[in-house]
Amino acid sequence: MLDGQTQAKRSETAPRVKTLPKTQVECAVEAAAATPRKLNLALQGGGSHGAFTWGVLDRLLEESDVEIEGISGTSAGAMNAAVVAQGMAIGGRDEARRLLGMFWERIGQAAEWNPVRRSPFDMLMGRWNIDASPAAMVADLTHRVASPYQFNPMNLSPLRDVLETVIDTDHIRNSPVKLFVSATNVRTGRIRVFDHNDVSVEALLASACLPTLFHAVEIDGDPHWDGGYIGNPALWPMIYGCESPDIVVVQINPLIREGTPRTAVDIVNRLNEISFNSSLMNEMRAISFVEHLIRQDHLSGSAVERYRKMHIHRIHAEEEMRSLGATSKLNAERAFLLHLRGVGRSAADQWLRAHGRDIGRNSTVDIRSTYL
Repeated sequence: MLDGQTQAKRSETAPRVKTLPKTQVECAVEAAAATPRKLNLALQGGGSHGAFTWGVLDRLLEESDVEIEGISGTSAGAMNAAVVAQGMAIGGRDEARRLLGMFWERIGQAAEWNPVRRSPFDMLMGRWNIDASPAAMVADLTHRVASPYQFNPMNLSPLRDVLETVIDTDHIRNSPVKLFVSATNVRTGRIRVFDHNDVSVEALLASACLPTLFHAVEIDGDPHWDGGYIGNPALWPMIYGCESPDIVVVQINPLIREGTPRTAVDIVNRLNEISFNSSLMNEMRAISFVEHLIRQDHLSGSAVERYRKMHIHRIHAEEEMRSLGATSKLNAERAFLLHLRGVGRSAADQWLRAHGRDIGRNSTVDIRSTYL
């Protein structure tokens, strides 16, 4: 062993390793790694298919360096958005994930009392649709000949009960996440966007109000229906109201479905998909047009300041969603919701691994080939 003097002497004579200054590239890499990747989310509606979005959000919230600045949602997308905004205000990411789980768990519990469910044949065949359910057939015929004011005069709504037990608008108003909820004003035919300051349980119900199933929701003296008819979801509130140029569309309704629908159910299903995607396609056309003007340097002077280049992304599971019929949107069985959550988590994970580094840099969707 060495005595203290020998150790001190050797430490004085030992060569010292010089710490070289970091290069500009190394500094830039470290700075980029420390900077949160800020983005906005556009959440489509689609009944119980919104559990797919639950899975997407659950996975995104695990990424500590991904910051959600704003969320625009319609119908089920609006409810997911409101729950996330509330959770972020109360306790951050973990609380947002917990509240999402609680919301969808209660949706599943409410569905246990719903007679419109899968038939034994559907279960045996491993199908999530409820086409063969006798109760579903009766309900479908009823909706064709009677309005909700006739078959549900008391305006009973299990969804309202769930929202009233989960949603706290005071927390949403104080949320760090900007919230935009879309509904359709029946009187004017125009979109009504509720932000985090005026969102309410009524606004969320209005955003999900299919007129063949529910009474119109009156807000400020005007009746409102599902926001999907005119904004599913609306992108422009985030373009003008958020700093981040990145918008991630969480796509529930399939864009492409091969073949010609021939049965009544398939025709109605495809018609609804086209209708609920049309407003999104129109906004994508406008974004593409502005990108073309900027790219070709057609804008000059003060006009440039009014426009901005957006980075568009998309998280989807087209094949999975195409395999599900329209009636599955009314299936809120817990097993189905958890299945969709898993599909959503997987889709988000794949997108993060493939395109996570593109946030803040460029689009990962070719708008023209995908939407136009």
